[in-house]
Amino acid sequence: MEVGELALKRILITGGAGFIGSNLCKRLLEEEHEVFCLDNYSTSSRVTILPFLKNPRFTFIEQDVDQPIHFEVDEIYHLACPASPVHYQHNPVKTMRTNVIGAMNVLELAKEVHCKVLQASTSEVYGDPLVHPQVEEYWGNVNPIGKRSCYDEGKRCAETIFFDYARQFQIDIKVVRIFNTYGPNMSPDDGRVVSNFIVQALKGEDITIYGDGSQTRSFCYIDDLVEGMIRMMASPTDFKGPINLGNPNECTIRELAEKILQLTKSNSRLILRPLPEDDPKQRLPHIERARKQLGWEPKVPLEEGIQKTIEYFKRRLKV
Repeated sequence: MEVGELALKRILITGGAGFIGSNLCKRLLEEEHEVFCLDNYSTSSRVTILPFLKNPRFTFIEQDVDQPIHFEVDEIYHLACPASPVHYQHNPVKTMRTNVIGAMNVLELAKEVHCKVLQASTSEVYGDPLVHPQVEEYWGNVNPIGKRSCYDEGKRCAETIFFDYARQFQIDIKVVRIFNTYGPNMSPDDGRVVSNFIVQALKGEDITIYGDGSQTRSFCYIDDLVEGMIRMMASPTDFKGPINLGNPNECTIRELAEKILQLTKSNSRLILRPLPEDDPKQRLPHIERARKQLGWEPKVPLEEGIQKTIEYFKRRLKV
Protein backbone atom coordinates (compact mmCIF):
# COMPACT_ATOMS: atom_id res chain seq x y z
CA MET A 1 0.00 0.00 0.00
CA GLU A 2 1.05 3.58 -0.51
CA VAL A 3 -0.20 6.90 0.77
CA GLY A 4 1.23 9.54 -1.53
CA GLU A 5 4.89 8.64 -1.74
CA LEU A 6 5.00 6.97 1.71
CA ALA A 7 5.21 3.17 1.42
CA LEU A 8 3.30 1.59 4.28
CA LYS A 9 5.06 -1.26 6.06
CA ARG A 10 4.45 -4.13 8.47
CA ILE A 11 6.78 -3.36 11.36
CA LEU A 12 7.67 -5.51 14.37
CA ILE A 13 8.82 -3.79 17.58
CA THR A 14 10.19 -6.10 20.25
CA GLY A 15 9.83 -4.53 23.68
CA GLY A 16 7.12 -2.40 22.11
CA ALA A 17 5.23 -1.81 25.36
CA GLY A 18 8.28 -0.29 27.05
CA PHE A 19 9.19 3.37 27.34
CA ILE A 20 10.97 3.80 24.02
CA GLY A 21 8.98 1.06 22.27
CA SER A 22 5.57 2.55 23.04
CA ASN A 23 6.65 5.98 21.79
CA LEU A 24 7.97 4.35 18.62
CA CYS A 25 4.64 2.48 18.20
CA LYS A 26 2.81 5.79 18.47
CA ARG A 27 4.96 7.49 15.84
CA LEU A 28 4.73 4.60 13.35
CA LEU A 29 0.96 4.29 13.79
CA GLU A 30 0.65 8.01 13.14
CA GLU A 31 2.48 7.36 9.88
CA GLU A 32 -0.18 4.67 9.16
CA HIS A 33 2.13 1.67 9.21
CA GLU A 34 0.94 -1.69 10.54
CA VAL A 35 2.63 -2.28 13.88
CA PHE A 36 3.23 -5.57 15.67
CA CYS A 37 4.20 -5.01 19.31
CA LEU A 38 5.91 -7.96 21.01
CA ASP A 39 6.43 -7.78 24.77
CA ASN A 40 6.26 -10.01 27.83
CA TYR A 41 5.45 -7.17 30.27
CA SER A 42 8.45 -8.11 32.45
CA THR A 43 9.46 -4.46 32.88
CA SER A 44 6.72 -2.70 30.92
CA SER A 45 3.04 -2.00 31.39
CA ARG A 46 -0.18 -2.36 29.42
CA VAL A 47 -0.82 1.30 30.32
CA THR A 48 1.61 2.50 27.64
CA ILE A 49 -0.17 0.74 24.77
CA LEU A 50 -3.80 1.20 25.87
CA PRO A 51 -4.33 4.06 23.36
CA PHE A 52 -3.38 1.72 20.49
CA LEU A 53 -5.44 -1.38 21.28
CA LYS A 54 -8.50 -0.27 19.27
CA ASN A 55 -6.38 0.68 16.26
CA PRO A 56 -6.89 -1.97 13.53
CA ARG A 57 -3.27 -1.48 12.41
CA PHE A 58 -1.91 -2.41 15.86
CA THR A 59 -1.38 -5.99 17.04
CA PHE A 60 -0.05 -6.94 20.46
CA ILE A 61 1.75 -10.25 20.93
CA GLU A 62 2.53 -11.30 24.49
CA GLN A 63 5.73 -13.29 24.09
CA ASP A 64 9.26 -13.46 25.41
CA VAL A 65 11.89 -12.48 22.84
CA ASP A 66 14.04 -15.44 23.86
CA GLN A 67 11.47 -17.67 22.13
CA PRO A 68 11.47 -18.10 18.32
CA ILE A 69 9.53 -15.41 16.42
CA HIS A 70 7.60 -15.98 13.20
CA PHE A 71 5.94 -13.02 11.45
CA GLU A 72 5.86 -11.67 7.93
CA VAL A 73 7.24 -8.16 8.40
CA ASP A 74 9.18 -5.55 6.45
CA GLU A 75 11.21 -4.11 9.32
CA ILE A 76 12.15 -5.03 12.88
CA TYR A 77 13.06 -2.63 15.67
CA HIS A 78 14.69 -4.78 18.36
CA LEU A 79 14.27 -2.99 21.70
CA ALA A 80 13.42 -5.87 24.06
CA CYS A 81 15.60 -5.79 27.18
CA PRO A 82 15.40 -4.41 30.72
CA ALA A 83 17.12 -1.03 30.46
CA SER A 84 17.51 0.36 33.98
CA PRO A 85 19.92 -0.99 36.63
CA VAL A 86 17.06 -1.87 39.01
CA HIS A 87 15.47 -4.10 36.40
CA TYR A 88 18.44 -5.63 34.59
CA GLN A 89 20.27 -6.48 37.84
CA HIS A 90 17.16 -8.16 39.31
CA ASN A 91 17.70 -11.23 37.12
CA PRO A 92 21.11 -10.85 35.46
CA VAL A 93 21.11 -14.28 33.81
CA LYS A 94 17.74 -13.51 32.22
CA THR A 95 19.07 -10.11 31.09
CA MET A 96 22.02 -11.74 29.34
CA ARG A 97 19.74 -14.35 27.78
CA THR A 98 17.42 -11.62 26.50
CA ASN A 99 20.36 -9.75 24.96
CA VAL A 100 22.00 -12.74 23.30
CA ILE A 101 19.20 -15.20 22.47
CA GLY A 102 16.80 -12.34 21.73
CA ALA A 103 19.23 -10.84 19.23
CA MET A 104 19.66 -14.19 17.50
CA ASN A 105 15.90 -14.74 17.30
CA VAL A 106 15.19 -11.40 15.61
CA LEU A 107 18.13 -11.94 13.26
CA GLU A 108 16.85 -15.40 12.34
CA LEU A 109 13.49 -13.82 11.55
CA ALA A 110 15.17 -11.13 9.45
CA LYS A 111 17.07 -13.84 7.58
CA GLU A 112 13.88 -15.83 7.04
CA VAL A 113 11.73 -12.99 5.67
CA HIS A 114 14.54 -10.87 4.13
CA CYS A 115 13.84 -7.69 6.11
CA LYS A 116 16.03 -5.05 7.72
CA VAL A 117 16.48 -5.06 11.49
CA LEU A 118 17.61 -2.34 13.90
CA GLN A 119 19.36 -3.14 17.16
CA ALA A 120 18.73 -0.72 20.02
CA SER A 121 22.16 -0.83 21.61
CA THR A 122 23.28 1.52 24.35
CA SER A 123 25.89 3.97 25.53
CA GLU A 124 26.62 1.37 28.24
CA VAL A 125 28.80 -0.45 25.71
CA TYR A 126 31.37 2.28 26.47
CA GLY A 127 31.33 1.39 30.19
CA ASP A 128 33.02 3.97 32.43
CA PRO A 129 34.64 5.72 29.46
CA LEU A 130 38.23 6.91 29.28
CA VAL A 131 37.42 8.90 26.11
CA HIS A 132 35.20 11.98 26.34
CA PRO A 133 32.91 12.58 24.54
CA GLN A 134 32.37 9.02 23.39
CA VAL A 135 32.95 8.38 19.67
CA GLU A 136 31.69 5.27 17.90
CA GLU A 137 35.26 4.11 17.23
CA TYR A 138 35.95 3.87 20.99
CA TRP A 139 35.92 0.24 22.20
CA GLY A 140 34.97 1.09 25.76
CA ASN A 141 36.07 0.44 29.34
CA VAL A 142 33.75 -2.24 30.68
CA ASN A 143 34.09 -4.46 33.73
CA PRO A 144 33.18 -7.93 32.40
CA ILE A 145 32.38 -9.41 35.84
CA GLY A 146 30.60 -6.56 37.62
CA LYS A 147 26.94 -6.20 38.57
CA ARG A 148 26.25 -4.08 35.48
CA SER A 149 27.99 -6.40 33.04
CA CYS A 150 24.89 -8.52 32.33
CA TYR A 151 23.59 -5.44 30.51
CA ASP A 152 26.84 -3.81 29.34
CA GLU A 153 28.43 -6.99 28.04
CA GLY A 154 25.07 -8.36 26.91
CA LYS A 155 24.58 -5.38 24.63
CA ARG A 156 28.19 -5.59 23.41
CA CYS A 157 27.63 -9.26 22.57
CA ALA A 158 24.38 -8.39 20.76
CA GLU A 159 26.28 -5.91 18.58
CA THR A 160 28.79 -8.66 17.76
CA ILE A 161 26.00 -11.04 16.76
CA PHE A 162 24.37 -8.39 14.57
CA PHE A 163 27.56 -7.67 12.65
CA ASP A 164 28.37 -11.37 12.32
CA TYR A 165 24.92 -12.04 10.84
CA ALA A 166 25.43 -9.13 8.44
CA ARG A 167 28.77 -10.52 7.29
CA GLN A 168 27.78 -14.18 7.17
CA PHE A 169 24.18 -13.97 5.92
CA GLN A 170 24.05 -10.48 4.33
CA ILE A 171 21.34 -9.31 6.74
CA ASP A 172 20.48 -5.61 6.40
CA ILE A 173 21.29 -4.43 9.93
CA LYS A 174 21.26 -1.06 11.69
CA VAL A 175 22.86 -0.50 15.11
CA VAL A 176 22.16 2.58 17.23
CA ARG A 177 23.76 3.34 20.59
CA ILE A 178 21.17 5.10 22.72
CA PHE A 179 22.27 7.57 25.39
CA ASN A 180 20.12 8.66 28.36
CA THR A 181 16.59 9.26 27.11
CA TYR A 182 13.55 10.55 28.98
CA GLY A 183 9.94 11.55 28.40
CA PRO A 184 6.33 10.32 28.62
CA ASN A 185 5.71 6.60 29.22
CA MET A 186 8.67 6.20 31.55
CA SER A 187 7.74 3.91 34.43
CA PRO A 188 7.53 5.60 37.87
CA ASP A 189 9.60 2.80 39.43
CA ASP A 190 12.17 2.06 36.73
CA GLY A 191 15.07 3.47 38.73
CA ARG A 192 16.25 5.89 36.03
CA VAL A 193 17.53 9.20 37.23
CA VAL A 194 14.96 11.46 35.51
CA SER A 195 11.94 9.43 36.57
CA ASN A 196 13.34 8.96 40.10
CA PHE A 197 13.89 12.68 40.60
CA ILE A 198 10.52 13.73 39.17
CA VAL A 199 8.52 11.15 41.14
CA GLN A 200 10.34 11.99 44.37
CA ALA A 201 9.85 15.73 43.81
CA LEU A 202 6.13 15.37 43.03
CA LYS A 203 5.62 13.22 46.13
CA GLY A 204 7.64 15.58 48.33
CA GLU A 205 10.14 12.83 49.14
CA ASP A 206 13.90 13.24 49.51
CA ILE A 207 15.68 13.27 46.15
CA THR A 208 18.42 10.65 46.26
CA ILE A 209 21.66 11.50 44.46
CA TYR A 210 24.20 8.70 44.16
CA GLY A 211 27.72 9.96 44.64
CA ASP A 212 28.30 13.69 45.10
CA GLY A 213 26.22 14.66 42.07
CA SER A 214 29.22 15.81 40.03
CA GLN A 215 28.97 12.89 37.58
CA THR A 216 27.62 14.00 34.22
CA ARG A 217 25.01 12.74 31.78
CA SER A 218 23.33 14.05 28.66
CA PHE A 219 19.56 13.75 28.32
CA CYS A 220 17.72 13.28 25.03
CA TYR A 221 13.95 13.77 24.79
CA ILE A 222 12.10 10.72 23.50
CA ASP A 223 10.66 12.38 20.37
CA ASP A 224 14.17 13.28 19.22
CA LEU A 225 15.40 9.72 19.79
CA VAL A 226 12.49 8.17 17.88
CA GLU A 227 13.18 10.49 14.95
CA GLY A 228 16.82 9.36 14.93
CA MET A 229 15.86 5.68 15.01
CA ILE A 230 13.44 6.08 12.10
CA ARG A 231 16.06 7.96 10.08
CA MET A 232 18.59 5.23 10.81
CA MET A 233 16.17 2.53 9.65
CA ALA A 234 15.66 4.45 6.39
CA SER A 235 19.39 4.96 5.77
CA PRO A 236 21.20 3.26 2.84
CA THR A 237 21.91 -0.47 3.13
CA ASP A 238 25.67 0.04 3.22
CA PHE A 239 25.40 2.19 6.36
CA LYS A 240 25.02 -0.19 9.29
CA GLY A 241 26.38 1.86 12.18
CA PRO A 242 27.01 1.78 15.00
CA ILE A 243 25.81 5.32 15.51
CA ASN A 244 25.37 7.39 18.68
CA LEU A 245 21.89 8.83 19.32
CA GLY A 246 21.82 11.23 22.23
CA ASN A 247 22.01 14.85 23.27
CA PRO A 248 25.50 16.43 23.13
CA ASN A 249 24.67 18.88 25.93
CA GLU A 250 26.17 17.72 29.23
CA CYS A 251 24.95 18.44 32.75
CA THR A 252 25.74 17.14 36.23
CA ILE A 253 23.30 14.99 38.15
CA ARG A 254 23.05 17.73 40.80
CA GLU A 255 22.15 20.30 38.13
CA LEU A 256 19.43 17.98 36.87
CA ALA A 257 18.01 17.54 40.37
CA GLU A 258 17.99 21.30 40.97
CA LYS A 259 16.27 21.88 37.61
CA ILE A 260 13.53 19.38 38.50
CA LEU A 261 13.06 20.95 41.94
CA GLN A 262 12.64 24.33 40.28
CA LEU A 263 10.13 23.12 37.66
CA THR A 264 8.05 21.07 40.11
CA LYS A 265 8.19 23.80 42.79
CA SER A 266 8.98 21.00 45.23
CA ASN A 267 10.38 21.35 48.74
CA SER A 268 12.15 18.00 48.57
CA ARG A 269 15.68 17.81 49.97
CA LEU A 270 18.74 16.52 48.12
CA ILE A 271 20.19 13.46 49.88
CA LEU A 272 23.55 11.89 48.94
CA ARG A 273 24.01 8.12 48.77
CA PRO A 274 27.08 6.00 47.89
CA LEU A 275 27.81 5.66 44.16
CA PRO A 276 26.92 2.18 42.82
CA GLU A 277 29.62 -0.15 41.51
CA ASP A 278 30.95 0.72 38.04
CA ASP A 279 28.61 3.72 37.68
CA PRO A 280 30.19 5.87 34.91
CA LYS A 281 31.52 9.28 35.91
CA GLN A 282 30.91 10.88 32.50
CA ARG A 283 28.58 10.07 29.64
CA LEU A 284 28.36 12.28 26.56
CA PRO A 285 27.75 11.29 22.91
CA HIS A 286 29.78 12.52 19.98
CA ILE A 287 27.07 12.82 17.30
CA GLU A 288 28.89 14.09 14.21
CA ARG A 289 28.25 10.76 12.49
CA ALA A 290 24.49 11.13 13.09
CA ARG A 291 24.58 14.71 11.84
CA LYS A 292 26.44 13.72 8.68
CA GLN A 293 24.79 10.40 7.84
CA LEU A 294 21.22 11.05 9.04
CA GLY A 295 20.93 14.83 9.13
CA TRP A 296 19.86 14.33 12.76
CA GLU A 297 20.43 16.15 16.01
CA PRO A 298 18.20 16.71 19.06
CA LYS A 299 15.77 19.64 18.90
CA VAL A 300 13.99 19.65 22.29
CA PRO A 301 15.74 21.72 25.01
CA LEU A 302 16.19 20.01 28.40
CA GLU A 303 13.85 22.36 30.29
CA GLU A 304 11.04 21.92 27.74
CA GLY A 305 11.41 18.13 27.74
CA ILE A 306 11.55 17.92 31.53
CA GLN A 307 8.39 20.03 31.80
CA LYS A 308 6.53 17.69 29.42
CA THR A 309 7.76 14.70 31.43
CA ILE A 310 6.62 16.28 34.70
CA GLU A 311 3.14 16.81 33.24
CA TYR A 312 3.05 13.16 32.18
CA PHE A 313 3.96 11.97 35.68
CA LYS A 314 1.37 14.28 37.24
CA ARG A 315 -1.28 12.53 35.16
CA ARG A 316 0.15 9.06 35.77
CA LEU A 317 0.47 9.56 39.53
CA LYS A 318 -2.65 11.74 39.82
CA VAL A 319 -0.81 14.37 41.88
